[in-house]
Amino acid sequence: MRLVVFGDTHVPSRASSIPEWVADVVRDADHVVHTGDFDAESSYQAVRELVPDATVVAGNMDPASLDLPDVEVFEREGVRFAVTHGTGPVESYRERVLDVGREHDADVVLSGHTHEVLDETVDGIRLLNPGSATGAAPATRTTCYELDVDDGSVDVTLHER
Repeated sequence: MRLVVFGDTHVPSRASSIPEWVADVVRDADHVVHTGDFDAESSYQAVRELVPDATVVAGNMDPASLDLPDVEVFEREGVRFAVTHGTGPVESYRERVLDVGREHDADVVLSGHTHEVLDETVDGIRLLNPGSATGAAPATRTTCYELDVDDGSVDVTLHER
């Protein structure tokens, strides 16, 4: 199963649109996760048009009117995923997203917020942050993750430009 994870798109405040190469990667996925910070209702709708059944969570820059969940949990191929934006101070980011993983008995936590790519395992929980799919500041590159999920294992590929 091919899972694509992207987020921190920040359209229109920090970027004009989602890059076409990211949209192409997203279109080819079996399932898609957006880790929050769409930035505007129009950006959220553009993602929904691209992938109607994407798993999405609220970011700290998303309008409250979107009424998005703070955490979503799902399972694919024997792997339990928790998705959160990770809103809060950067200094306590890892512990905050790790707590979400612990609370939801997740194997993998997918998060955003820092715009920094992260792939780290702590206490048996893999923490993945795909960075920013538009290269929105403070990111220095445009990134997203592709996960190959099969029979309890997760192989991660970083796409970047």
